Amino acid sequence: MTTVASKMPRLQVLALALGACGALLLPIGAAQAQPQAAAPAASMVRGLPDFTDLVEQVGPSVVNIRTLEKVTPNAGSALGMDEDMLEFFRRFGLPVPNMPRRGAPRQQQPEAEEQPRGVGSGFVLTADGYVMTNAHVVEGADEVIVTLTDKREFKAKIVGSDKRTDVAVVKIDAKGLPAVKIGDVNRLKVGEWVMAIGSPFGLENSVTAGIVSAKQRDTGDYLPFIQTDVAINPGNSGGPLINMRGEVVGINSQIYSRSGGFMGISFAIPMDEAVRVSDQLRATGKVTRGRIGVQVGPVTKEVAESIGLGKSQGALVSAVEADSPASKAGVEPGDVIIKFDGRAIDKVADLPRLVGNTKPGTRSTLTVFRRGASKDLTMVIGEVEPDDAQQAKADGDKSKSLEAKPLGLTLGELTTAQKKELGIKGGVVIVNAADAAARAGLREGDVILQLANIEVTSLKSFEAAWAKADKSKPVNLLVRRGEWTQYVLVRPSR
Repeated sequence: MTTVASKMPRLQVLALALGACGALLLPIGAAQAQPQAAAPAASMVRGLPDFTDLVEQVGPSVVNIRTLEKVTPNAGSALGMDEDMLEFFRRFGLPVPNMPRRGAPRQQQPEAEEQPRGVGSGFVLTADGYVMTNAHVVEGADEVIVTLTDKREFKAKIVGSDKRTDVAVVKIDAKGLPAVKIGDVNRLKVGEWVMAIGSPFGLENSVTAGIVSAKQRDTGDYLPFIQTDVAINPGNSGGPLINMRGEVVGINSQIYSRSGGFMGISFAIPMDEAVRVSDQLRATGKVTRGRIGVQVGPVTKEVAESIGLGKSQGALVSAVEADSPASKAGVEPGDVIIKFDGRAIDKVADLPRLVGNTKPGTRSTLTVFRRGASKDLTMVIGEVEPDDAQQAKADGDKSKSLEAKPLGLTLGELTTAQKKELGIKGGVVIVNAADAAARAGLREGDVILQLANIEVTSLKSFEAAWAKADKSKPVNLLVRRGEWTQYVLVRPSR
């Protein structure tokens, strides 16, 4: 994995775990002003767009997604006690009130109950029932309910989900559905009008619009996000971002926020990336990605000038994994990778995307700049381990775990191999993120490096830092996710 210092402001990243989103835009009309008496030519005044036709056209393609999970009531809830009180009795060896004594006949365990887990949105990908949404919307759900705009409800099957891109595909048993049109992200321009329809904070069918603020915004391993100023809040997650031609160009996924609400910056997954992922999910239920086994960083202007590269470009190799495709091809630490299969690497984030989108087993050419000259190296692309295998590593020894319930976190130790792969000395890995942690956008596999400005190297050091933290205020965590390191504010539950 590469290590890249984020240039984004240190703000809280929120995965939008609620809401339905989708939208389409209407062409902007130009209104002609009345000619002035003294003016020889008529002046032109551009009017604001009218979105009504596109809302009617594309609205039926947007769906609401409701998720349920099975929860077994615990002993504490049966007695009207919360988990903190129950833990108090356990820790001090006190008998829990009204609980049967040892040796008494066991009471029948209460049956699991289905409880609402979250609400999200999606959109109809194909007329025969394939629906696209965010992976975090359906993650951990025991049941997924899809509701169409005509109020029909269907139980959906999760075809597959990909955490790295936050894309998921579900299937409902329906025919003749109104599928969306897929737009060309390459034609999307900064300043172009886009629109979303969703359920922010549970307010259904809310329409919001804005413009594209930036493209190719680096905030993750494999995704160059579309940044917009469309009002997106918890409740909009998983819905489509639509251009003026009535085409889906992205999936609304994340926001930057200090408060938990919209602050003028939202991010959408580009539709070309999402379609590439969805095609694999529909074909095999999973996504395979290529890897070459290097750790890379940015090439600064000073470094580029000192080695004779001329300009700041490419990806600087800081480490090469043993027995990896890169190692076998002869890649060395200090090399600057400037091309992959003939495509230029302008910035370090370009490399993992190009390699990741290459099918494992493909023979590819890497162009490196070494000691003042370019050199082509041929290699066979390897395969990134699937999420479940990586999660098994992250879980490690189940006996070595720590629960920070007010933060909604279950944590595990990092293995030596994981530390080496990430290029870090310590930290703890998130095994499960719920409640406060989930609301702050944290998820399984994230690595916590600091808590309240105190370095975290192990579960023991995390516990010590948490003991010193002011639990009445939001706690800042320095979190590593792939190549990206970011501060995240978590509000502890009481």
